[in-house]
Amino acid sequence: HRTVTLRRQPVGGLGLSIKGGAEHKVPVVISKIFKDQAAEQTGMLFIGDAIIQVNGINVESATHEEVVHLLRNAGDEVTITVQYLREAPSFLKLPLGSPVPSSDHSSGTSSPLFDSGLHLNGNSTNTAPSSPSSPIANEPKYEKRWLDALSVPLSMARISRYKTGTDKLRSNAFEVLALDGVSTGILQFYTAQESAEWLRAMSTNISDLTLQNMKMANKCCSPSDQVIHMGWVNERLEGTDSSQLYKFKFLALKGSSFYIFSTPPVSTLDWVRAEKIYNLCEVLFKIHKLWLADDCWLQAKLYLGIHQDFDLEDQRPYCFSVMVGHGKSHYFNVELGSELAVWEKSFQRAIFLEVQRTGSKTYMCSWQGDALCFTVDFALGFTCFDSKTKNVLWRFKFSQLKGSSDDGKTRVKLLFQNLDTKQIETKELEFQDLTAVLHCIHSFIAAKVASVDPVFIDSQSIARKYMYS
Repeated sequence: HRTVTLRRQPVGGLGLSIKGGAEHKVPVVISKIFKDQAAEQTGMLFIGDAIIQVNGINVESATHEEVVHLLRNAGDEVTITVQYLREAPSFLKLPLGSPVPSSDHSSGTSSPLFDSGLHLNGNSTNTAPSSPSSPIANEPKYEKRWLDALSVPLSMARISRYKTGTDKLRSNAFEVLALDGVSTGILQFYTAQESAEWLRAMSTNISDLTLQNMKMANKCCSPSDQVIHMGWVNERLEGTDSSQLYKFKFLALKGSSFYIFSTPPVSTLDWVRAEKIYNLCEVLFKIHKLWLADDCWLQAKLYLGIHQDFDLEDQRPYCFSVMVGHGKSHYFNVELGSELAVWEKSFQRAIFLEVQRTGSKTYMCSWQGDALCFTVDFALGFTCFDSKTKNVLWRFKFSQLKGSSDDGKTRVKLLFQNLDTKQIETKELEFQDLTAVLHCIHSFIAAKVASVDPVFIDSQSIARKYMYS
């Protein structure tokens, strides 16, 4: 409800017309607002506003004639309380009639389906009837309507369907937050379908703008340091006593690194200001929930016989984790299943390209007091050599690795099959950061398998041409 005070003008009166009345079971509604007159000057009255009170008198059950009488005889200052009707009443769309002459206001000739003009002089005895040929009837009519004056720039913007600080979904609504952190809007829709359609449309728009930003960033980068993918996600915070379960993070896959930002990088200098930077060969991407087309998703508790490794207490779909060195991991959530699919493909592509660029990775290790070096090579496989003498102690191809086990701390056993004897040979090594080494082995083997898949290679060559252009 809005309460507005109108000061009746000598010329122009209250500057509005009304329709409706209780006798026709419709509210009394403002049907016209005249330019530069009292109602228009308040800036708070709109066509479609239902009049609730006049000078404190409730008129929700009043007839059209009673409301006209109250407004005409309310004095020079009139206080009205109004409420905007979202659905325009059908009687507002009926053909407009001429304003009822104020001299007839007590004769019962006013009709709630026609406009009663309150833009005339308040003195009923001196007000001449308006006819279709009069200047007042022929003057242009100005309408003032509701206008949402909120502009949210979508470049690098983020979307959230969840209420802040909770795992509760908004009902048929989502929030759009601009890069500046100030321009924000919660968009509410009538149906879940409308909400889903707008969510997809807006996400697509944001993705297209992000792609443009990636292209501009890649113009300043060497072919080996291209941005492959970037975008907003939600990161689950550690601990249960957090006031906010998830926090927005901006992720980027660029060159040899995986970046985690609190705010997006908008200049070349911003890339060194990331919260975390990890080598792509030493991270492991893992999806925590299944998704299907059109953002449907399945949970293990549906008993479909599908094993999934994720926390059943987490109510958000479309989650993935990125496991990094020293057994640590980051747990992320995205808004749409399509976004999850893009992140998975982007990590696969970024890791594949990094393995091909790097060719090999060497780690310091030890066994039984000897300082050794362990090399994972895309062409040769696994090699172990003495760090001092550089003598090769053993070498196996990727295809010879038949299994492995580790103690979760520093020690790993690698089981290789000797090509000549067909016997399994066990090699034990100790690493300072065992997790990073295991992830690196996984990355090289995955890239090796992908390299024999023509479809995958073709998609990478297309992506490479697109990135470098």
